[in-house]
Amino acid sequence: MDFLVSGILAITPQQIVMYGIGMLLIYLAIYKDFEPALLLPMGFGAILVNLPASGVLNQTLAGIGETHGIIQWLFEVGIEASEALPILLFIGIGAMIDFGPLLSNPKMFLFGAAAQFGIFFALSMATLLGFDLKDAASIGIIGAADGPTSILVSQVLGSAYIGPIAVAAYSYMALVPIVQPMAIKLVTTKKERRIRMPYNPSSISKQTRILFPIIVTFIAGLVAPTSVALVGFLMFGNLIRECGVLNSLSDTAQNTLANLITLLLGITISFSMTAEAFVKLDTLFIMCLGLVAFVFDSIGGVLFAKLLNLFLKEKVNPMVGAAGISAFPMSARVIQKMGLKEDPTNHLLMHAVGANVSGQIGSVVAGGIILNLLTKML
Repeated sequence: MDFLVSGILAITPQQIVMYGIGMLLIYLAIYKDFEPALLLPMGFGAILVNLPASGVLNQTLAGIGETHGIIQWLFEVGIEASEALPILLFIGIGAMIDFGPLLSNPKMFLFGAAAQFGIFFALSMATLLGFDLKDAASIGIIGAADGPTSILVSQVLGSAYIGPIAVAAYSYMALVPIVQPMAIKLVTTKKERRIRMPYNPSSISKQTRILFPIIVTFIAGLVAPTSVALVGFLMFGNLIRECGVLNSLSDTAQNTLANLITLLLGITISFSMTAEAFVKLDTLFIMCLGLVAFVFDSIGGVLFAKLLNLFLKEKVNPMVGAAGISAFPMSARVIQKMGLKEDPTNHLLMHAVGANVSGQIGSVVAGGIILNLLTKML
């Protein structure tokens, strides 16, 4: 009984806040179906690491000495020492992606670049608010709605806010169906949202599909060498998918590997969600800046599409530009639903998928460029 009472008395108000955050993430995962594979382990992990004298963290026990906690060990080995977990996840993501719609309509590459505007806008805003440059850069990556890249960049740069950044990135990935329609409607008219885009896919040869991930890796490696781990593993996963001789490995990468790494990554990142590191005013600023980055990424893609329409004969539905963020395939589905709502006969899905997979490439290249620039500056 004394152990129970002493344990309860050891709980701090900040830890109670973290229990609430953990329960909120679990609620969103189970009852709202918001990225359950990530938010549920993150939420449960937030509770685990904030229990007094938690055994999932390293601690020193009287008469025994130092003991090693499993979550802290996973973090130190799988993220801190090697960034292995977020990088390995890209193999699974790459195996899931079909670049056919993008290769059929190469101009969608432009949207994958344009929709990264929010990253650099939020980076500037964070710097003006007094965040260190490495923290500001890490916060900006939230705008790409790419959780693994956000974790990797913040870890490589040694940001002090890896926990809030990870929570913000994955939360906004989950909230794409809520946030993105509002952002799109802010800068489009009903007439623009009703623009029809017929889909006439060209036949993409197997050779082209095989060469594409190899060529992208070479180009990304030359433009932003520090992005090779990100882009390379993404493209390696896609090469497994497209080569045609590793079908069982492709299925494993898309399902077993991706699910297992996602599960481990979610609960491992909770190490950085201890009360003393998370319950700060800076965390609120990071969540707000992450939202700004995400909204401006979406708006940047839309405005770029509107700019292109000044010169194109066949107009682009500006909503497709917003799919240039990295949240694949959620953003493409959102654009399809919005298009059908405005015009039940207008199917934008494949165009949006092309922009969306381009955004997956764009976000990891943007992360690599930021790492490349900052490692030279710091």
